[in-house]
Amino acid sequence: MPWYVIRTKPQHEIKSAKILENIGLKVYCPVITELRQWSDRKRKISTPLFRTYLFANLDDKNRNKVFEAPGVLGFLNWLGEPAVAKNEEIEAIRSWMNNDKLDGFEVRDLNAGDKVEIKAGRFTKKEAIIKEVGNKKLKLIFPDIGWTLTARIQDVL
Repeated sequence: MPWYVIRTKPQHEIKSAKILENIGLKVYCPVITELRQWSDRKRKISTPLFRTYLFANLDDKNRNKVFEAPGVLGFLNWLGEPAVAKNEEIEAIRSWMNNDKLDGFEVRDLNAGDKVEIKAGRFTKKEAIIKEVGNKKLKLIFPDIGWTLTARIQDVL
């Protein structure tokens, strides 16, 4: 069964995923924990890795069940057909989400527009284009799979 990409209303990704799981569908909504700061406090919150998107492993006869969850807008379309993520891509995301350390990672003189090749991990030999370079974040575009990835750069002592 293919993994379909489902569009949701903003801030409904996690809620919609839980409702779809309760219906009996296989759903994947990768989340990250971020430290948010308000004027009076700091708090760790879980946010979806892909805002307004989640993945559902469905066969064609169950595709309409996703609309039973409030907040689901529909399927992401690519060339007039519902977008499908490969099992290898979902496994790569899961592997990346479970791996909380990057070994041998070094950032030097990166600029927007530079092309880089991933040398290790699930994205080995994939080419990416740097979209933005910030003090703590690096945004990469993977043109061959159509993804934009934001990586947080943490100080390593």
